[in-house]
Amino acid sequence: MATPAPGAAPAAAKIDVTDLNFYYGSRRVLERIALKIRPNEVTALIGPSGCGKSTFLRTLNRMNDIVPGARVEGSIRIDGKDIYAPSVDVVDLRRRVGMVFQKSNPFPKSIFDNVAYGLRINGLTGSREELGGRVEASLKAAALWDEVSDRLYTSALALSGGQQQRLCIARALAVEPEIVLMDEPASALDPIATQRIEELIYQLKSRYTIVIVTHNMQQAARVSDVTAFFWLGKLIECERTNKIFTNPSEKLTEDYVTGRFG
Repeated sequence: MATPAPGAAPAAAKIDVTDLNFYYGSRRVLERIALKIRPNEVTALIGPSGCGKSTFLRTLNRMNDIVPGARVEGSIRIDGKDIYAPSVDVVDLRRRVGMVFQKSNPFPKSIFDNVAYGLRINGLTGSREELGGRVEASLKAAALWDEVSDRLYTSALALSGGQQQRLCIARALAVEPEIVLMDEPASALDPIATQRIEELIYQLKSRYTIVIVTHNMQQAARVSDVTAFFWLGKLIECERTNKIFTNPSEKLTEDYVTGRFG
């Protein structure tokens, strides 16, 4: 990781990954990953398709647990606690570590009910007024309130692609996570919708720790504070984003970010 400015104490890692190996059956797809992710920063994961970025992202909230034959070695600690410890409540973990997928996946319900869903099933609000307030706050945090406030009870499926993705972000934010994982959240969107998502990511990092997978080098350069380059299941380099794109330490990183391969 980059050296902090003189006199500044480095923030303790929000996520601390140590010697992580991940297997699908007997096939190892992540090899000895070590990475510290600091709070209130955007960390971008880059690398060619099939290099393990999305698999790594899903280890951070144990989404891979649902895959038959998946197995983890090493440790992932959030705020110093091993998320793979037997005592961990996985449902609570996934509330604390929200996820936004590549393809927007709104439920076939109203806009309001999409955002309220997690609040209701987790019993996080005590009254209808509190529920409404949390839904409004989440839609505002996702920069969507002004566009949908007059049609909260219409189908979420009628929204545009970019609006649906921001709705999914609002749904993830509603349960007040500490970390937000994003798996190529703008890859299916047009340039204007992509810009809205990127502006939103920049705004959200003041409240959340964000980890984003992206194939778009320019997007990584625009939105992230730190960039981690994956290659064939290994973490090749992780540094401040400006260094990765202007003066990487590894030749493999330089070849990838300059478009020589990948």
